[in-house]
Amino acid sequence: MFTHSRSTRFALAALTAALLSGCSAADRLSEIGKPPRLSSIDNPTTQPGYRPVHMPMPDVQPAAYNPNSLWRNGSRAFFKDQRAHQVGDILTVKVRITDKAEIDNETKRSRKNTEDSGVSDFFGKKKVPLTSVAVPGRLLTADSTATSEGKGSVNRSEELKTNVAAVVTQVLPNGNLVIEGRQEVRVNFELRELVVGGIVRPEDIESDNTLESTKIAQARIAYGGRGQITDVQQPRYGQQVLDVVLPW
Repeated sequence: MFTHSRSTRFALAALTAALLSGCSAADRLSEIGKPPRLSSIDNPTTQPGYRPVHMPMPDVQPAAYNPNSLWRNGSRAFFKDQRAHQVGDILTVKVRITDKAEIDNETKRSRKNTEDSGVSDFFGKKKVPLTSVAVPGRLLTADSTATSEGKGSVNRSEELKTNVAAVVTQVLPNGNLVIEGRQEVRVNFELRELVVGGIVRPEDIESDNTLESTKIAQARIAYGGRGQITDVQQPRYGQQVLDVVLPW
């Protein structure tokens, strides 16, 4: 029974892997001799995975204007501010990621316990009743020893410097901007993708309409690619399925 159930699960896993590899193989066969296709330029808010951002907002303050004044309250300059401030505006995000982490931990623990009741007689008798077995020198004795040792180390270094243009997709009630940008660069048969998204303050946008990535709240930055080189570096779908299904 166990063998039959196990064989059934293995057959289902193999069938799933075959279907996945079949779909992938059909797509790859249709693109033989062709470079990876670029994605179409679409409205980010119409993408299947897009969801408006909802954040806690302060109470709305009524706008106040000074009569007979050339300056509008809250205006940053006498002339129109050219920085992004409304839906559809574009700004440049300067992605600067330089992470370095070095962690080295070592833990040692040792404990030894000894319990001795000190009772040498069984209710005043030297032998166990109904038997001729002599009572041990000590009753209810226990010894335990535990030793634990662990070591771990992390040495990681990452650096990414590039620029990407992003579009304002939403203006929150408190004036903060939700931005999203995508950049695709194709070199020969390899396509590199850079995705940037998050929430920014209009005050953090510099005068040249650029923004440091470190000032993006809820930042989502992804850098990767697809193509022949990436495909060769990835294990086959069948191998990935077996790595998940097989317990050994």
